[in-house]
Amino acid sequence: MKKTELCTLTAKTEIADGIFDFRVSSPKIASETHCGQFLHIACGGGTLLRRPISVCDVYGDTVRFIFEVKGEGTAELAKAEVGDKIDILGPLGHGFDLDKAYTAPVIIGGGIGVFPLLNLAKRLDAKAKVFLGFRGKSRVVMEDEFKAVSASCEVGTDDGSYGYRGYIASAMEEYIKSNPCDVIFSCGPTPMLKAVKQIAEGAGIECQLSLEQRMGCGIGACLVCSCETIFEGTDKYMRVCKNGPVFNSKVVKL
Repeated sequence: MKKTELCTLTAKTEIADGIFDFRVSSPKIASETHCGQFLHIACGGGTLLRRPISVCDVYGDTVRFIFEVKGEGTAELAKAEVGDKIDILGPLGHGFDLDKAYTAPVIIGGGIGVFPLLNLAKRLDAKAKVFLGFRGKSRVVMEDEFKAVSASCEVGTDDGSYGYRGYIASAMEEYIKSNPCDVIFSCGPTPMLKAVKQIAEGAGIECQLSLEQRMGCGIGACLVCSCETIFEGTDKYMRVCKNGPVFNSKVVKL
C-alpha cells in the first residue's frame, strides 16, 4: 500500500477566481506519476476526508495540481502558503492508456476537467488537436499552455462569450467529421462525457474517459465512487478510484 508523503508547497497561484495552481516538491510522487492519475490530499482544518485532485503535470521532482474551491475541504487547502507541508497520498488510480502509437489523437476537456489533460497533451508529442470548454470567458484557463504543446487548441464557452459559441463537444464533432482521428481522450463533467462517448462510438473511434466522481478512501475500500459498467456479476460496478479514473468509453454506462 502506498504511504502518504509530506510535500512542501513550492508555488501557489490563483489563476482564476477560486481556482488555485499548486506545485509541490516530491521526488517519489513525481517519479511514479502517469498522466491521468490523481492525488488524495489532506486539506487541513476541520476536514477529515481527503480530496481527490488530478495531477496536472510533473516537472523533475515537482508535481503540479490545480483545483477549484467548491467546499470546506478545498477552501481549507486554498489557505496553504508556500513553504507549508501538504499531506498527499498518491499517485493513485489507472491513468490514460498510451501503449498504442496514435497518429491523430483528439483531447477534449471541460471545466476543471482540463487540468489533468495538459500532461497528456505533452506526452502525445504535439500531435493532439485539443478542445477546451468553459462556462464563460472569466473561467478560461491554460489556453496558452495547451497551444504550446498541441497541434492546435480550440476554446469554447457555453455562454458564447469567448471562442466557439456553445458546447465544446459540438465543436469536436464538427472537427472529426472532416479530419482524421484515431482516439479521443476526455475529462470533464458527466453531461459532456456522455456526449463525447456518444460521438466517439457513433464514429467508431476509440475513446478514453476520465470520470469525475466523489471519493472517500481513494483506494477502493469504501465503494463511494462506484460506477456502472457493461459487465455482469462482481464487475458490474467498478470503483473509479481504483479501476479508473480512466475507462474505455465502451465499458462504462453514463
